[in-house]
Amino acid sequence: FARELKAAGKRVFLALKLHDIGVTVERATRQIARLGVDFLTIHAFPQTMAAAREGASGSALKLLAVTVMTSYDDADLKEAGYACGVAELVARRARQAREKGVDGLILSPMELGAIRPLVGEGMLLVTPGVRPEGADVGDQKRVMTPRQAVAASADYVVVGRPITRASDPAAAAQAVVSEMTLA
Repeated sequence: FARELKAAGKRVFLALKLHDIGVTVERATRQIARLGVDFLTIHAFPQTMAAAREGASGSALKLLAVTVMTSYDDADLKEAGYACGVAELVARRARQAREKGVDGLILSPMELGAIRPLVGEGMLLVTPGVRPEGADVGDQKRVMTPRQAVAASADYVVVGRPITRASDPAAAAQAVVSEMTLA
């Protein structure tokens, strides 16, 4: 399907959130790069990022490291055994991502203000957890509206269910775009 989209002149964002042993991530990334995919998500663990960087070497594939899922908050991290909160973990993973040479980060729009100065303008910041004004947030815990995310320096916003589950997805998508242009 990725090849068909590329042949039609579309950009492909593959949200696999790869996280495995290094050799597996490297091989998978290499195969994905050969498909011509534009963006691939990986988890922001140093070994995972290094392996993906190796697999993407020589290609135009942009690697986006997932810092902390937008459906997690401080209580979830504590329950999982982390000794720090979301803000600290996102900052730590952002620094590691910069060191490992990935192209961008996946992070909640709530962390954009703290992370942009940390990583600079050269790193892409992609924000899921974006919900139009008045939309159901569902399982998302760290959210902003499209306008707020763009104003906070997001390079790309990810809006899934509010569009895909709308009775008129095209109209829902257009409403999101309209809201972003007001930022």
